[in-house]
Amino acid sequence: MITKRIIPCLDVKNGRVVKGVNFEGLKDMADPVELARRYNAAGADELVFYDITASAEGRTLFTDILKKVAAEIFIPLTVGGGIRTLQDFDRVLKCGADKVSVNSGAIENPGLIAEAAQKYGDQCVVLSCDVKRVGGQFRVFAKGGRVDTGLDALEWIETCVKHGAGEVCLNSIDTDGVRGGFDLAMLDAVAARVKVPIIASGGAGKMQDFAELFRHKGIDAGLAAGIFHTKAVQIPDLKAYLRAQGIEMRL
Repeated sequence: MITKRIIPCLDVKNGRVVKGVNFEGLKDMADPVELARRYNAAGADELVFYDITASAEGRTLFTDILKKVAAEIFIPLTVGGGIRTLQDFDRVLKCGADKVSVNSGAIENPGLIAEAAQKYGDQCVVLSCDVKRVGGQFRVFAKGGRVDTGLDALEWIETCVKHGAGEVCLNSIDTDGVRGGFDLAMLDAVAARVKVPIIASGGAGKMQDFAELFRHKGIDAGLAAGIFHTKAVQIPDLKAYLRAQGIEMRL
């Protein structure tokens, strides 16, 4: 049986890790290098690093902090923020990333995913999708959740997977930072459309939320930020709890 993954997320702005609610009200949390070191030691399965304002500010991702983070960890690292071209892929991979997350860049240039998958392999390309309910539809948002693209999220995700996205990180804006549980209805809808690994993001508040998440078919990983940063949930405790629930984990 394939083990489920626990993935902390570093949302980085101006060199610091921040966290908000529903993508708003960002608060300073910690130094990204210190957190990366802590999560590596705690047994996280992977780490995600997002430069969360790069796309909205129309700039490339800050690589100086990324290099320092990559030097601290020995687990897979996914990096996103301001990824618009193959050169951006190349740059972050050379900084130590194992996978590259693309969101707004793929919306602006739908051919980017296919080009990157052809050059680096499907396993390197992660589609990050910020989704919110609008009029009963799951809608794709861009620029760090600021802009409603009008795209139907289920159709968009299915198209991107067909063109080479090897993994989907589904960020629910509706449940982000609320700590009321993952957006299971949204996740189920996506899992019914694609067969690649799905990372659930947005809403984790307690260990039971992860147990409930992993009982849903097609969900491979749970991503969280605030509960890990504040130590409300410790990764070794979470993994032990999930193992006791009969969920396969790498301890």
